[in-house]
Amino acid sequence: MQNIAEHMEVIGADGVHIGTVDRVEGNRIKLTRKDSGEGSYKGHHHFIDKGLVADVEGNKVRLSAKAAVAVTMEEEK
Repeated sequence: MQNIAEHMEVIGADGVHIGTVDRVEGNRIKLTRKDSGEGSYKGHHHFIDKGLVADVEGNKVRLSAKAAVAVTMEEEK
């Protein structure tokens, strides 16, 4: 998990784009604001627990959950 770096793409187990790494903070991956979605969370950083990371492949962080499930596990701040 030390290979996770800024600007890497985060994808679900199904290959669907979830976000872009802003940085790693402790046990969480902080996503860039541009991937924050719409509505009340637009413009806020989202975090994904590093426990969901299945693999780091080149410039992509692949999660163990499909994108539709992984986004429901995001934490907003």
